[in-house]
Amino acid sequence: EHTARTRRVSKTGRDQVQGSQRLQDWINGGATRRLAGYDVFVRTAVAPGRPPLLLIHGYPTASYDWVRVWPRLAARYSLYAPDLLGFGLSAKPTDTDYPIGLQADVCMALLDDAGVTNAHVLAHDYGDTVAQELLAREREGRLRIASMVFLNGGLFPETHRARPIQKLLANPLLGPLLARAMGYAKFEATMLSISGVQPPAREELQDLWVLIERDGGRQALARLINYMEQRRRNRARWVGALVESRVPRRLICGEVDPVSGRHLADRYRELVPDSDVVLLEGVGHYPHLEVHDRVVEEYDAFRARIGA
Repeated sequence: EHTARTRRVSKTGRDQVQGSQRLQDWINGGATRRLAGYDVFVRTAVAPGRPPLLLIHGYPTASYDWVRVWPRLAARYSLYAPDLLGFGLSAKPTDTDYPIGLQADVCMALLDDAGVTNAHVLAHDYGDTVAQELLAREREGRLRIASMVFLNGGLFPETHRARPIQKLLANPLLGPLLARAMGYAKFEATMLSISGVQPPAREELQDLWVLIERDGGRQALARLINYMEQRRRNRARWVGALVESRVPRRLICGEVDPVSGRHLADRYRELVPDSDVVLLEGVGHYPHLEVHDRVVEEYDAFRARIGA
């Protein structure tokens, strides 16, 4: 069923976007699971003896963000990558404002369902905030986390520089209208504006758009964008968890990202004790799509260090 739907052309106004064979293969390799009371699409690559790694994607995309780093990570780790609620192939309920705590519930349910009791975490963008909630729960004794690595994202609300389209989507009156009217061309332009010297390929951007449009996904974007306000409201909890945690953690940051670039890394160094920061020169908001090999190398180096 997933494959049949993906083969359809995604149409918005004059935009016509077709998903690639790579996207179809990604969908075929996953499955829908019932987690935290919702249908959640999950991609896994599990092998005996390989330590578990939870991958948490960003806004407005899906677990497909990890497609470039997936083969190399899967050679070393057992991977678990959900489409969070409201994203990609997962349920998009209309009776929720998508609290970050609910997304953390989904992640915990996935790990529990897999029998994972001490996961490593790699997160990006919106997923960084979900990961911070998991850190807060770890401090409360509700789960165990072996390590955590963040890619570009709004770890500190005071350093998050929202793009104009994000601000408009967050407007309770204009947001739903804009989401319904948004087309692929605007999405591509926004993604390229936050990229570095090696932006994601057009085929990858088109695949991401197919997932965004899936099952009313554009309408969900206007509800999901409230994560920016959630970050401000829960700053003490989430920044506190990041600063005070004893879990080994690293920030891998594309420095030219206008949303969460070098200024994020500077703030991270200011607030996080013994901060471990890797700045990627000429890289933007999606390091794992722009310089995927470098991201895996820096992640493996971090794991080798903490393992030693």
